Amino acid sequence: MKTVMIVAGESSGELYGSLLAKALKARLPDVHMLGVGGEKMKDAGVDLIASTSDAFGLIEAVSAYRQVKTAFKKAVEAIEKFKPEVLILIDYPDFNIRLARVARAAGIKILYYVSPQVWAWRKGRIKQIAEIVDRIAVILPFEENIYREAGVKCEFVGHPILEEIKSVLQTASSRQHPELRAHFKTILGFDPRMPLLSLLPGSRPSELKRLLPLMLDVVRQFKTEVKESADKYQICIPLAPNTEESKYADYLNKLRHEGVEIKKGESVRVLAASDIAVVASGTATLQTALIEVPMVVVYKLSPLTYVLGKLIVNVKYISLVNILAGREVVKELIQKRANPEEIIKEIKRIIFDMKYKEEILNNYRLIKKPFLDKRTSERVAEMVIEMASR
Repeated sequence: MKTVMIVAGESSGELYGSLLAKALKARLPDVHMLGVGGEKMKDAGVDLIASTSDAFGLIEAVSAYRQVKTAFKKAVEAIEKFKPEVLILIDYPDFNIRLARVARAAGIKILYYVSPQVWAWRKGRIKQIAEIVDRIAVILPFEENIYREAGVKCEFVGHPILEEIKSVLQTASSRQHPELRAHFKTILGFDPRMPLLSLLPGSRPSELKRLLPLMLDVVRQFKTEVKESADKYQICIPLAPNTEESKYADYLNKLRHEGVEIKKGESVRVLAASDIAVVASGTATLQTALIEVPMVVVYKLSPLTYVLGKLIVNVKYISLVNILAGREVVKELIQKRANPEEIIKEIKRIIFDMKYKEEILNNYRLIKKPFLDKRTSERVAEMVIEMASR
C-alpha cells in the first residue's frame, strides 16, 4: 500500500485520525498519508491538504461555508492526483458523503470510520452510505446492526477515546481511587486533598460562545449557594487544544478572576483528577463516564437550530451516556434548563446524596463493558490494510 487519505472534519474526529495514522505508520512505515485534519494528524505523519472546520449546526455552518468549499476542492484534487488505495472518512457526513461519491467514481476503496449518527436523524443516509462505501467501522455497539441490516460490511471496533484515556491512566497504573485522582491533581498543580469541579464547555466555537458565559454564572453562583463546600472546591476548565483563546479572552479572564484554572489540551488528565463535572453534550460525556466522573450534561443551540432539530432528531436523550444506557443515567439540561440554578441543584445532589452518586458510577461501569476489550485504532488499521490488499 502506497497512499491512504484520511478526512476528519472537526476536533474529535481529528484525534481519531491521528491515532489511526500512528497505528498505520507502525505497520507500514513507508505509507504515504494525506488528508484533511489538524495539528494532531500532522504530528502523526499525515500531510495536510486542508485544515478541519469547526462549523456546526444549521446556522453556524454558514459562517464556515468558504472554508469547507475550499477544503472540498483540495480533497477532490488530492484524490485525482495521488489516487489513494483507501479513503478513510471520519464522521463529518455532509462533506464526506459528497467526497465518497467522487472517490467511488474514481474506483477508490472507501472505509467510513465513525459513521454519522443515522440512528438520531436523517435515517435516509443509511441507504446512501451503503451504496458508496466498502466497509464501515462503527464506535458504538448498537450501530453495527443498523448498517448490517442495510447490507453493508460493518464492524463495531470500540471507541478511540478509550485509547487516549488508557495511555494517560497508564502513567499512574499502580494507583487506585482515590489515590489516582490525588496523583493527577498533584501533577496538574492542584491540591490533592481538595475536591475538583471541572467544566467542559465543548470545542466548537458555537458551543464556547453559548456555554462559557453559562460556566461563569455557574462558578459565581456555586460559590454563594454551596457555602458549606464551595470554599473546599478547586475549579478547572480544560479547553480543547484547538481553541483560539483570544476569541474568548473576556470570559476566560473573568473565569480566572473567579479562581478557575484554565488547562488547554488536558481534558483526560483533568477528568482523571476530577470529583464532579459539568459537561457539554458530545463525545466528552462518554469520556467522562469512562473515567468514572459523576456529571451534569448541558447544551445550548441557537433557537432556530433547536426548533428545527426537534423536528428531525429522533432520540430521547442527547448524551452518549444516556443513549447507550437507554435511560437517564445522568441529568441532561438543555436550552432554558441549562441555567445556573438547575445545574447547581444537580451538583449538590451529586455532592450530598452518596447513594445517587454511587448509582451513577455503577451505571457507568455497565456502559464501559462493551468497549474494554477493543483495540480500536489497531483494528481499523488492519481493516485499511485488508482493503488495500484486495
